[in-house]
Amino acid sequence: MSETVGEPTASAPAGAGPLLKVRGLKVHFPIVKGVFVDRVVGHVRAVDGVDLDVARGSTYGLVGESGCGKSTLGRAVLRLVEPTAGTVEFDGVDVASLKGEALRRERRRMQMVFQDPMSSLDPRQSVESVLLEPLAAHGVTPEGGKDAHVRRLLDVVGLPGSAAGRYPHEFSGGQRQRIGIARAIALNPDLVIADEPVSALDVSVQAQVVNLLEDLQEQLGLTYVVIAHDLAVVRHVSDTIGVMYLGMLVEEAPSDDLYATPRHPYTISLMSAIPIPDPDVEDRRERILLAGDLPSPANPPSGCRFHTRCPFRQETRCDDEVPALRTLAPGHRVACHWAEEVADGRITPAASAFDATAVPTET
Repeated sequence: MSETVGEPTASAPAGAGPLLKVRGLKVHFPIVKGVFVDRVVGHVRAVDGVDLDVARGSTYGLVGESGCGKSTLGRAVLRLVEPTAGTVEFDGVDVASLKGEALRRERRRMQMVFQDPMSSLDPRQSVESVLLEPLAAHGVTPEGGKDAHVRRLLDVVGLPGSAAGRYPHEFSGGQRQRIGIARAIALNPDLVIADEPVSALDVSVQAQVVNLLEDLQEQLGLTYVVIAHDLAVVRHVSDTIGVMYLGMLVEEAPSDDLYATPRHPYTISLMSAIPIPDPDVEDRRERILLAGDLPSPANPPSGCRFHTRCPFRQETRCDDEVPALRTLAPGHRVACHWAEEVADGRITPAASAFDATAVPTET
């Protein structure tokens, strides 16, 4: 017997407790070599022990440079890639341990918006087919009929009903992303993971898609995990921000707190790279440059994984001891041995870490 789904409605309000709890999540990909017999010679530690909570009705922003594991983390939450270890508790149910029909039922409540709308939409399917496919996969009958349901979804994301019979290549990048968002909300989910939802779009279109996501959250009570590398976008949409580095969460704080008082050296370095729309301030401020490249996740450094690039590195503890993700202020967690000393200015960055072009010269 099929279920029914009608017009999207708001779910439980924000503040009703965490909807998503991730504990000790690891995703390791085997490195295989061999000519006649494959053998595992190592693992790529894409995600290596992440703990986080996402409050119901809120937006959790996940940032970090390319290769840090944030997209893999988002896919592991939805079981699009299999976790190696850890738990993913969604509304009280550990989806990391589910199989078969039980997993399929939970997946209806968790959806994803992918980075590139052109590659995530089948060019051979019309928009109507794209939006009805999730319902067919889950055996759901739309209330009022399929045509009415498609029109409702298109209207919610700001597209005309005539778009239903067209194909993805006939739309702009922003319109294709709206179709991807409509597909994600077709089953009235509770959680939406948006993986770089605006990075493939023109700057002029990014604000429109961000505003659409915010409007849908207000209308439908959605909970978001927004994965991005654009710190300005993440700050605009997020209630809480987590910063990842080499498969691990190194700092987590409410959005305003993180931008006002970053405490991890990696976050401080990222914040120093954000342009300030004031020429005088921009010319005077000091930018911190990170040394070297991101280490390989197949062979991460010992101790603190950031110590090979850290401008605040201390020989004591940093090279050998893994820092715990500890609470320094309400809602503010940092994985750094010297976070208090760095924040208070008792430990300053090495002189070689500064961008000389950012420091004004005397005339």
